Amino acid sequence: MTAELQSADIHLIQRILPHRYPFLLVDKVVDIDGMKSARGIKNVTMNEPHFQGHFPGTPIMPGVTIVEAMAQTAGVMLGVALDMADRDLLIYFMNIDKCKFRRKVIPGDVLEMNVEVLRGKPGGKIFKFKGVATVEGEAAAEAEFTAMVDIQKD
Repeated sequence: MTAELQSADIHLIQRILPHRYPFLLVDKVVDIDGMKSARGIKNVTMNEPHFQGHFPGTPIMPGVTIVEAMAQTAGVMLGVALDMADRDLLIYFMNIDKCKFRRKVIPGDVLEMNVEVLRGKPGGKIFKFKGVATVEGEAAAEAEFTAMVDIQKD
């Protein structure tokens, strides 16, 4: 018997992650399978501040923000799986490996961030993830990243 998949809307995301505009890069997280995997959704719009300079006349979402969106998706997955809402959860990048960019992400795209835990367990502080970001089923970016979990209040 498998557990029921969970999800997180923007209200729950903001109770888990400290990020806010303009650096909150995930609109919802769906298909959260405990501490195994999750799928985040980012609706890319022209209103985002990085498009003013990246690049004028040819707006392209910066690759580093795509990787950050994957990491935020992973953070929400951990927050839901470990019941971390309202606990001042901070997650810090420690390492990014095997990062590749495959296609441009532009305003109007719906970016899907699929993340899975490669290493880490409940109660641990260090987790390794694999993330693949897609647009309409086509890979836009992929990376493996390691992060440290820090809970500000218990």
